[in-house]
Amino acid sequence: MTQPQAPSDAQPLVLYRVDNHIATITLNDPKSLNAFSTPLKDKVLEALNSAEADKEVRVIVLQGAGGNFSSGGDIKEMLSNGLDKESLSSTLQNMVAGAREVSLKLRQVHKPVIAKLEGAVAGAGMNLALTCDFRVSSDTAKFLQAFVHIGLVPDAGGVYLLNHLIGPAKTTELIMLGEKISAQDMANLNLLNEVVSADKLDETVQALATRLAALPAEALATMKHMLNTHAYSGLNEALDMEVLQQARLAKTDDFVEGVTAFVEKRKPVYNK
Repeated sequence: MTQPQAPSDAQPLVLYRVDNHIATITLNDPKSLNAFSTPLKDKVLEALNSAEADKEVRVIVLQGAGGNFSSGGDIKEMLSNGLDKESLSSTLQNMVAGAREVSLKLRQVHKPVIAKLEGAVAGAGMNLALTCDFRVSSDTAKFLQAFVHIGLVPDAGGVYLLNHLIGPAKTTELIMLGEKISAQDMANLNLLNEVVSADKLDETVQALATRLAALPAEALATMKHMLNTHAYSGLNEALDMEVLQQARLAKTDDFVEGVTAFVEKRKPVYNK
């Protein structure tokens, strides 16, 4: 069963299909490496709401098109209203609030969500993956907390999720240094459920989704509710803090330098 799509000359930003009780949501902007823009966010929320409401759906798979999961926030959208600091702050605040909505929805939907990870898994893309219930990755995927490179802090729940999953010491290293992390290193940190070769990724995710779909849905939903209560009780507050801090940092010279350097494809120079 395929969700009806509105007529459009362009490809839909998000693809949605349901087969054998499994809803697959595909971020479908491969030219940007599935950058998390506001229009894409809106479509992801729409798809998650459809999956939640559909009694035939028992499991959700979240993936990216074109060999990448997501490169994170959309820099072009951040700069869409120019480099005026008030405009930057307003734009970024709206974008981070959008990521907040998706993070909360991924936790609140009462069905297991599997993140199928490959290629670039960066910034908000990495943190949205951390919000999912299961993470299965290709061994060639690259993970990155990219925020520090443009003078921002992690959003989509990044600091909160990493701190709870791996503790403050390693979280500090990942977010402050902003280095690329291999899938195997992610697995060693217990941040992935499984790492497989690229040619085995589809079948591995499908096997896990099929296994979950055959389990008692009410019990799984209750387990997720209990996990949300005990392990994620502070997520909402953390997400609210991110919105405020990103809006503040968007007014700094470091952020302006960071995004300008990114667009100009040069190394940023901070603390001039």
